[in-house]
Amino acid sequence: MPQVTEQRDEPLNADEERLVRTLGRVMIVLPKLLDHDLRERVAISLTEYSILMHLSEAPERRMRMNELAGASDLSLSGMTRAVARLESEGLVKRDRCEEDGRGWFATLTPAGLRRLEDAYPTHLWSTRRRIIDHFAGSDLAGLTEALDRIGCGGETDPLVAR
Repeated sequence: MPQVTEQRDEPLNADEERLVRTLGRVMIVLPKLLDHDLRERVAISLTEYSILMHLSEAPERRMRMNELAGASDLSLSGMTRAVARLESEGLVKRDRCEEDGRGWFATLTPAGLRRLEDAYPTHLWSTRRRIIDHFAGSDLAGLTEALDRIGCGGETDPLVAR
């Protein structure tokens, strides 16, 4: 795995510049496309789908709100608003944390699990259409490793909170 150990000041070449600009565009456009597909076909946002998905994978189908916010890459206030919407639809319920009385848990309800299961085929279709199909014949493992290194920000990067 390549490591960047020193600052390099030489300008990006044309291919490197194109990669950086394309990656930036994809980071902005891709979530919008996935969100559009989910909203149009099954009337759920990508954020709501992500919350339901993370809860479905958690022990007892519940997570502390701050952990759920981190997993979903939302601020705590953004998570609170999203969970409140889901709670009003009966898809999630919130409970005070008994250990410290300050925190809150979000728990996936049976209706929330059904909603996730109903939305899953659309999410799968959209993911294949918007991402996977564009990489036919590519080295997915190598690409994933490179993107993982970017996503992890390096072990000492203070900007990456994981």
